Amino acid sequence: MFFQYWLTRWGRPQTLGQRGEAAAARFLKRLRYRIVERSARRRFGEIDLVVVDPHGSAGRTVVFVEVKTRASHDAGHPAEAVDDRKQHKLSRVALAYLKGHGLLECPARFDVVAVTWPPKVKKPVIEHYPSAFEIQGGSMFG
Repeated sequence: MFFQYWLTRWGRPQTLGQRGEAAAARFLKRLRYRIVERSARRRFGEIDLVVVDPHGSAGRTVVFVEVKTRASHDAGHPAEAVDDRKQHKLSRVALAYLKGHGLLECPARFDVVAVTWPPKVKKPVIEHYPSAFEIQGGSMFG
């Protein structure tokens, strides 16, 4: 059993995206955010990180974080990949998450974390965009 866990967890090298998500989670933890769930899958898709921001203006705020990782800016800045289509999809997943956990009355927002991690560089450049976009396609509570 332990060997199978080890092989699954450590046997394969992580993709750039997985490394970026892990770096983003560490970054947010240093800011005192509490990681609630990683790769939160729902019927409509997946949210990279669900965290709680204890510093929110209305007390604790549920934050849905989209992490975009790139090796360079050759194809544009990582945050630019969170376009209207992606925002709409994330909005649907977030609403399903809030409904499923009985959190519709809690304040919530969407953040984007852009990670640029060139090859052979030990530490990435991490940029955090709190309240990066509003819910798309309707009300968060509707």
